[in-house]
Amino acid sequence: MPVDPSAKPDSDQQLIDFKNSSHSSSKFHPTTLPITHNSIKVSIKATLPEEPDVVPLIVACAKKEFGDYQCNNAMSLWSKTKGKGTNFKGPQPIGQAIMQNLPTSDMIESCSIAGPGFVNVKLSKQWMAKRIQKMLKDGIDTWAPKLSVKRAIVDFSSPNIAKEMHVGHLRSTIIGDTLARMLEYCKVEVLRRNHVGDWGTQFGMLIEFLFEKFPSGEVNDQAIGDLEVFYKASKQRFDSDSDFKERAQQAVVSLQGGEEKYRKAWAQICEISRKGYEKVYQRLGVHLEEKGESFYNPYIPGTLDLLREKGLIEESEGAQVIFIEGKKIPLIVVKRDGGFNYASTDLAAMWYRLNVEKAEWIIYVTDVGQREHFEMFFTAAKRAGWLPIDESKYPKTSHVGFGLVLGDDGKRFRTRSTEVVKLVDLLDEAKTRCKAAIKEQEEARIKRGIVVDWTDEERDRTAEEVGYGAVKYADLKNNRLTNYTFNFDQMLNDKGNTAVYLLYAHARICSIIRKSGKHIEDLKKEGELILEKDEERKLGLHLLQFAEVVEEACTNLLPNVLCEYLYDLSEKFTGFYSECQVVGSAEETSRLLLCEATAVVMRKCFHLLGITPVYKI
Repeated sequence: MPVDPSAKPDSDQQLIDFKNSSHSSSKFHPTTLPITHNSIKVSIKATLPEEPDVVPLIVACAKKEFGDYQCNNAMSLWSKTKGKGTNFKGPQPIGQAIMQNLPTSDMIESCSIAGPGFVNVKLSKQWMAKRIQKMLKDGIDTWAPKLSVKRAIVDFSSPNIAKEMHVGHLRSTIIGDTLARMLEYCKVEVLRRNHVGDWGTQFGMLIEFLFEKFPSGEVNDQAIGDLEVFYKASKQRFDSDSDFKERAQQAVVSLQGGEEKYRKAWAQICEISRKGYEKVYQRLGVHLEEKGESFYNPYIPGTLDLLREKGLIEESEGAQVIFIEGKKIPLIVVKRDGGFNYASTDLAAMWYRLNVEKAEWIIYVTDVGQREHFEMFFTAAKRAGWLPIDESKYPKTSHVGFGLVLGDDGKRFRTRSTEVVKLVDLLDEAKTRCKAAIKEQEEARIKRGIVVDWTDEERDRTAEEVGYGAVKYADLKNNRLTNYTFNFDQMLNDKGNTAVYLLYAHARICSIIRKSGKHIEDLKKEGELILEKDEERKLGLHLLQFAEVVEEACTNLLPNVLCEYLYDLSEKFTGFYSECQVVGSAEETSRLLLCEATAVVMRKCFHLLGITPVYKI
């Protein structure tokens, strides 16, 4: 039975109970990293016990010769406490006290003061090595940061029924999947929602056209053929034939009234579309649960009744609207003809997600062009009391906007015939190009007398893994708010900041370990990791910063932060490998463990980005 959002007293009471729950005032706090966070927090409390709620301000040292991390609280603490009777005479004495009050720990090798009280901390090489070695024994999941949110909804992809998925859906699908993966890694229960456009006036047009082509009403995807062509033909008929348009409009009424014939036709069209979407999701390795517009349609009247009771809905020029301060145009929730729209569906979906699914954080992944719509309906929800005014408290909502995918001409990415690029075709071309590059490399090796022992299956699988990964990484490495240019040659380049380069770097690490002839699992149990040389230490520190990077990427909903970390990790490994002989050296066991730790962290980064690693090239 559907839940009635207008029911009394449960609906409002559910929201009241939820806001009073233990998570209603939760905030993101670094619980594990930055590495020095807990120690510095204890020190600040000991230094100024009268200021109990100070959040440590910790950044990586800009100049590595000073240390690894820097605490920058002294200046702000001095501005808060001067003239209040403390014994401190300026920010530097506060910094000195923070440094002296750091608890004794084998984590810290040394500390120093710079400028007006900046506390520089250098980590112990022995402590770093033990922490990395423990991860190798216990698994990378032990490094997952702990977020205070327990359940989140990520609303992404969201194509429209009866239209092919095209490059415009690429960013939402890839970004949304990565955000879901990162939150899941942090032990957040993520509900992956595909809010497809499966309800509305266009279905009258499609259903009536379907009845003309297939009077029996029985149809499948083979009979319809290209669904995009079918949609365009029905739209052309709708625009040019007034009798057809009238019948299509009546079909909408029949569909919404629940007439079996129309509901059956609608369900067939939806199912044909799903088969098309699944081809894309299968290639991308993306999993979603569909809850489209039609799912929330029964909840709209009750949701609007709740908003009316709050006095939020007003009549304006024949429509029912919610006026939003600072916006010239109100949020329309009922059109002049009495029909519902995106805003009414989105409000009903939010009510359902807060009350029934008990989501603490709802994340919407759409293009930046929809930013104002989300700002307006988030504001309406706050005015209704569904969301707290303080955006640091839960439940909360976030709009994850992203820019356009452009062609080499700087315009929206299209085919030469000006058609929008179908996503299936784009992904298949990435695989084809990658397969050709692999074949070319094989031929070059054979000419040099190198034996190539790849099977056709391995070659095909690697082309998929690298090709699809290249498309994903080319998108994710950019700040999502900016436009980016889609260029196969750039994204499939094996040099520079590309997935191809990173996947090959991972495969090279695996090759080093294989060529050693050592069993890495035995080394994890028996060997000892030592970070003696400078390049070993730099690589070890970067590995330890993995969790804080994941937390930053989750908190700010920016996958490019993780991409930057992964690329830097590859570069730091290159620096280590150039300076430190691995196989055949006196430090072989330790350095093989460092290679394995790098590969483990790289594989987790790949997983969070939805990229499948390759193990040989």
